[in-house]
Amino acid sequence: MWVGTHPLVPGPSTLHDYVVTSLPRHPSEGAERERATLAVARAARALAAAGLESARAEAELLAAYVLDVPRGRLALADGFDACQRERFAALVARRVDREPLQHLTGRAGFRHLELSVGPGVFVPRPETELLAGWGVDRARRRPAPLVVDLCSGSGAIALAVAQEVPGARVVAVERSPAALAWLRRNAAARVAAGDRPVEVVAADVTDPRLLAGLVGQVDVLLCNPPYVPRGVAVPPEVAGHDPDEAIFGGADGLDVIRPVLARAAALLRPGGALGVEHDDTHGAAVPALLAADGRYAEVAEHRDLAGRARFATASRRGDGPRPDTGLAWQTGYS
Repeated sequence: MWVGTHPLVPGPSTLHDYVVTSLPRHPSEGAERERATLAVARAARALAAAGLESARAEAELLAAYVLDVPRGRLALADGFDACQRERFAALVARRVDREPLQHLTGRAGFRHLELSVGPGVFVPRPETELLAGWGVDRARRRPAPLVVDLCSGSGAIALAVAQEVPGARVVAVERSPAALAWLRRNAAARVAAGDRPVEVVAADVTDPRLLAGLVGQVDVLLCNPPYVPRGVAVPPEVAGHDPDEAIFGGADGLDVIRPVLARAAALLRPGGALGVEHDDTHGAAVPALLAADGRYAEVAEHRDLAGRARFATASRRGDGPRPDTGLAWQTGYS
């Protein structure tokens, strides 16, 4: 769960930036539409003034959403009628006020999926696609792998694995009732699209008896837990909209990660693979926890495309626990 940091530059949050310049489309009929390119340019200026780094892209995505066309076809669209102009202006104003783009459109892209998201569930971030991709690669090495996704949220990781590894049995674990509703909705949508069903389990990942029936059987275990240290400032989109329990992981950000690492060692088969996302300040702490546990080998730290420490991986030893030798772990990019 990467929340990022973005500078917030005060900007206008009213609709006065959206005065409409109407262009006759069919003069004989008196119909008026505004070109999408003009509306997008004006919206992008307002979003940029509010401190949004991808203002143009977000303006285009909102316009495409309102016009119900692919983003790449905006220039060919008929443009906005009066009702669409008003709707677009309202959405842009809400985005200026830092309501998440994904909440405005009700959807979030993740790898090859489009997921439904909204209040009550953490919006999946692009950085987490790296962890999911690592898990897909490991799962493909087994003919019929058992994959577990802890802290599943919207189901992004679990559903990506189920789509990309059709032979996998995937179990998604989530505690929050609100998030579970989104997870089940997305899981049902993927079944309707032809993917293998994901097994959804309502449970607390810190429970030492979690998934007792799967002890020693899991091939790949993935987790994107709450890991931001309490007291760290997060962007307005996160602080005002993402669930608190999906963001913060205690004073040092490791309150959920510690029991997850312990339980994962029990669930994984010998040689099974573990991947856990963490805060970019945990690039040493999480590998150290894995090494100190004694039941893991091949501990490695992975960085995201921006060079930040992003997730740690390890494999389950097959020869019993070993004491931490203090040897350095591997680091790399995924």
